Amino acid sequence: MRVGFATTDGKHVDEHFGRAGMFAIYEVTRDGYTFVELRKFAEGRDRAIEETRDMGEIHEDRVERKVDRLSDCKIIYITEIGGPSAARLARRGIMPIKVKKGVSIEDSLKNLLETLRSLPPPWLKKALDD
Repeated sequence: MRVGFATTDGKHVDEHFGRAGMFAIYEVTRDGYTFVELRKFAEGRDRAIEETRDMGEIHEDRVERKVDRLSDCKIIYITEIGGPSAARLARRGIMPIKVKKGVSIEDSLKNLLETLRSLPPPWLKKALDD
């Protein structure tokens, strides 16, 4: 399964979903993980989403485009996410997971592997088996 991490440096989960200009994408199996790509949405912060926050449909369209580009992921790690964006991800079968700012992607992947190898919750087992 594919897993995305909102990141500014490719090494840490340190960004809000909407602001994230980049996501590190990994392929994860019970046997391990491999880096796939840095998926860029903007240089630095995603100002296209930030600057349209109170613009209704324009903002919603831009968030939807970001969700579309992450639709191959089953899990997204972020530091923060708004309710509407979390619901939008969930409708697509993508689980948003909030972590403390600055947690390393490697530690997050190791914790995920440990969970997958022990007794994963039903939603995670299903995501892995899809």
